[in-house]
Amino acid sequence: MKLGKGKNSIQEVAISEFKAKCLALLEEVDKTKVSLRVTRRGRPIAEVIPTSPNMEERNWLGLMSDSMEITGDVVSPVIEIQEIEALKN
Repeated sequence: MKLGKGKNSIQEVAISEFKAKCLALLEEVDKTKVSLRVTRRGRPIAEVIPTSPNMEERNWLGLMSDSMEITGDVVSPVIEIQEIEALKN
């Protein structure tokens, strides 16, 4: 079932059909750029949206680099070893 018109259109599919045709439905979303809403007993439970055309492949490693500054000693314990109760006799 297709809802809406134009850019805001969305296709609805039951979860049982989504499970049976998952890969084909994902290919269709990629090809047509039309979102897909997965429903269970008529109630929406998930949406598959196409990627934006200008989205470049991102590498998650280093994504947060230069976003914070480490100050002080991050290797040594915060408290003295002698103060740790579990190590006391």
